Amino acid sequence: MTTQCKLLGACVLALTLGASGVHAQPAAMDHSSMPGMDHGAMPPAAPPAPAPAAMDHAAMGHGAPASNVPPAGSLPTSDGAGERDYDSYGIHPHMMDNASTWQVLFDKFGVTRNRDGENALDWDGRFWFGSATDRLLIKSEGERESGGGSEGKVEAYWSHAVSPFWNLQLGARRDIGTGPKRNWAAFGVEGLLPYNIELETTAYVGSSGRTALALKAEYDLLLTQRLILTPEIEASLYGKRDPERGIGSGLSTGSLSLRLRYEVTREFAPYIGVSFERKFGQTASYAADAGASRSQTAAMAGVRFWF
Repeated sequence: MTTQCKLLGACVLALTLGASGVHAQPAAMDHSSMPGMDHGAMPPAAPPAPAPAAMDHAAMGHGAPASNVPPAGSLPTSDGAGERDYDSYGIHPHMMDNASTWQVLFDKFGVTRNRDGENALDWDGRFWFGSATDRLLIKSEGERESGGGSEGKVEAYWSHAVSPFWNLQLGARRDIGTGPKRNWAAFGVEGLLPYNIELETTAYVGSSGRTALALKAEYDLLLTQRLILTPEIEASLYGKRDPERGIGSGLSTGSLSLRLRYEVTREFAPYIGVSFERKFGQTASYAADAGASRSQTAAMAGVRFWF
């Protein structure tokens, strides 16, 4: 009876523990007793490797700056305000502008027709050869009328760049066309004014005390990337009259032209335009005596090209 009571009590206790969700924890497994799993016999982990010794950069020469390198922030400023210049550091700035090249450019090459119905061939071109600093420059401009009359000039210069936008020019000029030929020594300045206005100013000295001054200015107004309007102003002044060529002293001639060109490519651009020219002073009187007009308006068409 006692044994049956003990068995019944054990069953009740088991059912009670199962209903309450209490589970007995399994006994810890003794791995040392399993064959081939004697972890207790494993050797202890190796101690960590010692940290590498600090690298002595000073001993390698990295701690001190190179003797031929200036310290940061010590170089002179571009405005030249510093006490020392680049040469004192052994630095010699220079431009890669010594290579020689060349170009042919005709700003105008075409025909004109004035209000009197007269046609003429009109040109204004230049050729240069040399570097960005020094060049041989040859220029020519003029017109040849269908009736046989013509006027023009050819000029040759040594052109020297004195700044990124200005050149000094020294050379000679020869007048061609109707009338006696004249030779001149020439000195000029050519460059770019603010707002991209191109300016040419040339003074001339000829034989028999002749002097002259030529002014020319033009500006390219971009209407689109390919359509460009170019106003151009020219004026000529002479210190002494030259009746054989119909030139008076003082302001001789002045002209204004407007050319509209379309750049098919950068190198090839047809244009149309109109020009207004007027003679002044004694030059106008010479023209009237010869039966010519004091002022003239002409339509123009041609092509601007370069290569």
